[in-house]
Amino acid sequence: MGVFAVTGGSGGIGARTVMLLKNKGHETINLDWKKGDIQSDLSTPEGRQEAIDELHALCPEGLDGLICCAGVSGACGDLRRIVSLNFFGTISLIKGNYDLLLKKGGTCVVTTSNTISQGNLRMDLADLLNNNNDDEQRILNLVGRLDQTSLSVGDSVYAAAKYALARWVRRHSASYAANGVRINAVAPGNVNTAMTATMSTNAKMALNALPIPTKYGKETLMDPEEVAQVIVFLSSPEARGINGVILFVDGGTDALLNTEKVY
Repeated sequence: MGVFAVTGGSGGIGARTVMLLKNKGHETINLDWKKGDIQSDLSTPEGRQEAIDELHALCPEGLDGLICCAGVSGACGDLRRIVSLNFFGTISLIKGNYDLLLKKGGTCVVTTSNTISQGNLRMDLADLLNNNNDDEQRILNLVGRLDQTSLSVGDSVYAAAKYALARWVRRHSASYAANGVRINAVAPGNVNTAMTATMSTNAKMALNALPIPTKYGKETLMDPEEVAQVIVFLSSPEARGINGVILFVDGGTDALLNTEKVY
């Protein structure tokens, strides 16, 4: 059985992923700022380094998998945190633990979002994140000048961070795989989690207005386990032929909105 580290494993998709891995007999390590086996704030460089150091101390023989689910929504009210956690926190944890994955030929799965294909994103920010991500503080300062009170701005920053993350996965997938480490991403649709439960009434109405074909006729969002099952599959040997994929796990929403887009 393997050893898997999961960020954001205390709730939502991350918690279901931890549960499914444990049910298969794997050892799991939850990295979360609350109730984690390793408790640290992954939105800060100091918190990330603390998590990386602790994970190395716990797993000197390496990791079979690193699964990155930690994140905040565009409605969190803190644009800097959206970028620092969703993008910088994720890529920093991957780079910081890459050597542990190399030791076991492990896999990495990150969580993006199906909003990356829906057009409401700041492509200038996504480009900045991908092409200048060694200068986190400068980017966060720029983001901090945007309207923190606007939900539409928050959503566009969120989508940009997730788009940049998906593109980062694609850019690194070939070199990672050549060294024995597969990396993929899942792009969930609207999932029933604590993040969506705390949304405003207007935000929830907007969510319900976006169709989920597999939930047609039902006033419900997807269950976190529907996404977690895919994450566990991508982390398994059964998915050894899959690398560099952004897999939409949204009940068919992306296909509905982008029927002509096949690649």
